[in-house]
Amino acid sequence: MPQPQITLGGIPLVLHAGAPELSEEAIGGETLLRMSDGTGVPMTHWQKMAGSISGQGWMPPGLDGLDYSQPMPLFSTQVNSMQGTGLVYSLPSTPRPDVEPWAFALLGDDWRATPCSTVAGVATVTAVAGAEAYQVWWMPVYSVKAQRPPKQQSSASATHSWSIPWEEI
Repeated sequence: MPQPQITLGGIPLVLHAGAPELSEEAIGGETLLRMSDGTGVPMTHWQKMAGSISGQGWMPPGLDGLDYSQPMPLFSTQVNSMQGTGLVYSLPSTPRPDVEPWAFALLGDDWRATPCSTVAGVATVTAVAGAEAYQVWWMPVYSVKAQRPPKQQSSASATHSWSIPWEEI
């Protein structure tokens, strides 16, 4: 299987535009409120993902034709994972439709691939005799609002640099 590419608004980020650096982090309406006795009470109203994609390569990324005023799909290559002793996992984000989630079983000190099926965001791992734990891995797809990337071009090094900040809608 070919290596999946980061894709924004249907445009794949090709290696000649620079090996993409991808960051993802949770953002959200979360705070820790303190009671009169000092006890912390976590309050979470919502949580989404945000991050950036950047690169430096021999050609620009080809994203100037995207409509940055509208939400667009971001097909990430950042691997998300969940671990436990059970066989069923509700994935907290939508897996890429072109890359099926996959799973591993822990046998002693060795993680071994095991089949996994996903239906409606729920991954079911095939049991492995003697397994102590399981991990499910997937690459997410997000609906994002991205900003038009600032760009730099260096004639001295014949490179194009770019960076795209994004937030999940």
